[in-house]
Formats: sequence, C-alpha cells, structure tokens
Amino acid sequence: MGKNDFLTPKAIANRIKAKGLQKLRWYCQMCQKQCRDENGFKCHCLSESHQRQMQVFGLNPNRVIGGYSEEFERTFLDHMRRSHRFSRVAATVVYNEYISDRHHIHMNSTEWATLTEFVKYLGRTSKCKVEETPKGWFITYIDQDSETIFKDRLKNKRMQSDLAEEERQECVIAKQIERAVALLPSTSDSIEEIWNTPQYEDTQLQQTKSLEKIMFSIQPASAASSKPIVAGDKSGIPISNNANLGFGEDPEFEGKAKKAKSASGNACNAATSGKSALDELMKEEEITKERMNRKDYWLCEGIVVKVMSKTLIDKGYYKQKGVVRKVIDKYVGEIEILENKHVLRIDQEELETVIPQIGGVVKIVNGAYRGSSARLLSVETERFCAKVQIEKGIYDGRVLQAVDYEDICKFLP
Repeated sequence: MGKNDFLTPKAIANRIKAKGLQKLRWYCQMCQKQCRDENGFKCHCLSESHQRQMQVFGLNPNRVIGGYSEEFERTFLDHMRRSHRFSRVAATVVYNEYISDRHHIHMNSTEWATLTEFVKYLGRTSKCKVEETPKGWFITYIDQDSETIFKDRLKNKRMQSDLAEEERQECVIAKQIERAVALLPSTSDSIEEIWNTPQYEDTQLQQTKSLEKIMFSIQPASAASSKPIVAGDKSGIPISNNANLGFGEDPEFEGKAKKAKSASGNACNAATSGKSALDELMKEEEITKERMNRKDYWLCEGIVVKVMSKTLIDKGYYKQKGVVRKVIDKYVGEIEILENKHVLRIDQEELETVIPQIGGVVKIVNGAYRGSSARLLSVETERFCAKVQIEKGIYDGRVLQAVDYEDICKFLP
C-alpha cells in the first residue's frame, strides 16, 4: 500500500479536514481551491495552473468579478427566500448559514469587500428591507415574485368585493328597519279609518214619517221566552224588533261586520306587538351579520397586541406589546414592538388582544360588527366581556352588550 493511498490514515485525515470550512483568505475562487494555511496558499499562487487562471482573469477582470457578484447575490437571496421569507433576521445569521455550504461563492471574489457593504446594496436596490440596530444589521426579504404579486392582487380584489357586498347588505337591512318603523304609526291610523267608515257607523233608530199607531202584543213571560216579540202596524204585517234597530238578518252585513272585527283585531295586535316585531328584525340582522363576519382570522392593521410566544422568551419579546403594521396572508402579522421598535413576524395563534382603559378606542376585530371602531364603556371581568359603543359608520351610537375580549382590541388611530 502506498504512502498516500486512499485508505491510509493520512489520506483519511486529509479528507476529514477537507469537509470542514477553512479560512476565507486562503481560498482561491478562480481555481476553486481551499488551502489549509498561509504556506499552502502561497505555494498555490506560484503554481502554473493558478498563473494560467490569472491570465484569463487579466483579460476581462470586470466581467469575471461581475459574474461572481451576480451569482453570489442570487444564491444569497435564494437562501433568504427559502429560509427567512417572512422573517426579520440578522444579516450575520443569514451569512453564516449561507457559507455553511463548502462550495459557495466567496465574498472576496465579488465587488463587495464586507458584509455591511452588501447589506447596504440590498437596501438601495429595494431587494431587502434593511435596518441598523445596536445589535447589528437586520434584513427582511421583500418578495418580488410575479406569482406572489398576482396572488396579492387577487386577494385584495376579493377583499374589496367582500367589503362592498357587506356594505350593500347593511344598507338593505337598514332600509328594511326604516320601513318597519315607518309602518308602526300607519297601523294605528288604520284602526280609526276602519271605525269611521260609513258602513260601520252605529245605526240610529229612525222615526217613521207617518204618525200611524203601532200596536204591540204583550204575552206572558213564559211565552215571551219561547217566542220573539213581534210588532205590527195597521196592515197587520209583523215587524221584528231587530228590524227597528236596523240589524236585519242580512248575511252580507254579518260578513262585513266579522271582517271589520278581524281587521281591527289585527291592527291592535300589530300596534301592540310592533316593538317586538322590530326587535325580531334586529335580532335576525344580528344573526345574519354574525354568520357573515365571524372568521377564523382577526388580525388588522393598527391594533395593539401582546406577544405570547414562549419561543421568544430568551430574546425578551415574551408578553411584550406591539402594533400590527402589516397583515400577511390574513394569519401572520408584522408586529412592531413598542419598547424597542423591533419588527417581528408572528402568527396570530401566538398573539392575544389588548383591552385598553375605560373610555379608550377599540377595534372590533371579529363578529357581527367586524372592522368598526368603538369606545370602551365598561368591563365585566367575571364574564370576560365588555360593553362598547360604536363610533362612525351607519351604526354610529349603537351600544353592544357582552362583547368577548377576543372580539375587541386596543386601536391606535
């Protein structure tokens, strides 16, 4: 077995060392060779193969450096898109993850001498959102994928159509309530009109023009109970006592009288139950709005939330309050911490709503009146609910009782 054969201990040790990362200053990008120490790098620079590569580089150095710079930028942003697409992360963390691949493009072969220059370049070209903090440079990837932009446009268009549909239905419901309220006084007026019609006026006993004598036959009490009292004139024609009062045995008249009684009864019932009918209509409206506006997502811009992610305890963000600056895909919020102005991207399941002091402004984030601004009137700590009054909009001034804590949140207008 030879001295440097494949299975000799020295060859195995060399391969183990070659797997790990070496110092960047001893790497030759033109030859793609990593040297272990300064002496090895010096010997490589004096080699014939390296000299030929340097002659190629001397023919067009700008093209070579530009090609390496473009490839380094592309691979760096690809890693950002895969690993930290929706996160705000330190630039050094991303760079250390990127160079963990032994065959990456090294920064000493690009036009940027340091990582800070490269980060500033990403900020100038609007490829990343760059922030300088006492802890170093932080970057956030800006998604410029055409498919993503198209999906965002479709989502915004769909949200606008949903809002327009909700506003249209709210206007229709408001008009129905106005019509119901306008019908209440008309029902009471209909009662007076029914009783003032000529056909239902009390029929007066009319005096006959002729002064003829009217004869009455008086019968005993036993007979009177079995036979009706009958009156007659000179002609001997019997006249019923009901006819003198104007109420003959006319079936048409009896039918009209029954209709009048039923109409008056319905009008009275409508007048007495008008308020309950309005309440029923409002309840139906509440149920319809609750079914339409109750969603499984509640984040919206401008509200103050509390971070409840236990994975962020070590970084000091646990139970910190922040403002939602941007909502991503309905369920992820870009939170700006109020204490140190750091920006985090957190899922809504790791956030909870914040209740302000009495009299503060809140945003209704879920339920029938989702999206409305309101004023906090009182809080019931035992039932975990609050009493609010809506401000602005078509429901201005409406007071909502027993609104759950999860449905309202402190709002910074």
